[in-house]
Amino acid sequence: MTMDDPFLRKLDVEVEADMAMNAAGTPPDDEDPAEWLMDPFEVEVEAADLNSLHSAIEALETDEGPYPPADD
Repeated sequence: MTMDDPFLRKLDVEVEADMAMNAAGTPPDDEDPAEWLMDPFEVEVEAADLNSLHSAIEALETDEGPYPPADD
C-alpha cells in the first residue's frame, strides 16, 4: 500500500494501534478504569469496525479512480 496522503497515513497508524490494543485486551491510556470492563459483544463490534476502517483506508490508498458507470 502506498501512503501518499499524510492524513491517511496517520489514520492507518492509529487504526493499527487500536487493533493491536483490541487484540491484546489493553484499554487506552486516557480511558477511565471504570470503563475497562466491556460487553463481549461490544468488543467484537469494535474489532469489526476497526477491520472495516482499515480495509477502507487500504482501498482509498490503492484506488486508481472512480469505477466506470455500470451498464444497465
